[in-house]
Amino acid sequence: MKTRFSMPRMFATAGAALLAVAALPALALEPFSATYQANYMGLRAQANMQLAQESGNRWKYGLEVAGAGARLEQNTVFEANGEQWRPVSSSDSQRGESGIAAMLMKNRELNTTYDWNSGEARFSGDVRDGQSGPVTLQAGDLDGMLMNLVLVRDVQAGKSPLRYRLVEDGRAKRQVFERQGTEQVTVGGQTMEATKVVRTDGRRQIVAWIVDDLPVPARLLQRRDGKDHIDMRLQSVN
Repeated sequence: MKTRFSMPRMFATAGAALLAVAALPALALEPFSATYQANYMGLRAQANMQLAQESGNRWKYGLEVAGAGARLEQNTVFEANGEQWRPVSSSDSQRGESGIAAMLMKNRELNTTYDWNSGEARFSGDVRDGQSGPVTLQAGDLDGMLMNLVLVRDVQAGKSPLRYRLVEDGRAKRQVFERQGTEQVTVGGQTMEATKVVRTDGRRQIVAWIVDDLPVPARLLQRRDGKDHIDMRLQSVN
């Protein structure tokens, strides 16, 4: 019997939050590729984020984290109409490829379809019992990956409060981030000032450092029971 060894999910299982209220202008979407250095429970890994336009107002946003014999991939396809960014489909997978991760990691894949015509989200793949949906969609709903982009957009636009509704894993969850001032971060050897935002949910906490003019967080930190679980620090973005 395999011991469950689970890679973390950015702005998802551990939480995250996004979409706002004030009618401030939305920042323009532009394709990018970003590289992070990740530390997962003391193990080093490399992470890559990419945003690419598929066609018209449809975009694909992806994250891949690889290291210590494990691989995590998350992708979302979404539509952007002005300030309204809404998910169309998403996929989330984790697998052990070598070493101890191949022996201990529980491979998992979850796919979600957001049908805005019917107003429902449905889930397939390795779905937990009773969580295949459907979940009724509401205007402003997000998935875990898209929350990442929207959080950056909203913080840079000065929106408040940072309250969102996350739809994934067969359920909908309310999410709230709080601003906690500014701190210095280093990106590619350059020191920058970042707005620090925090979400706390019981024993889990997510902290993001947002720098003006950067399309992704300069740093993402997930903590569990007061201990660092995964720490991602931006190295470069193009």
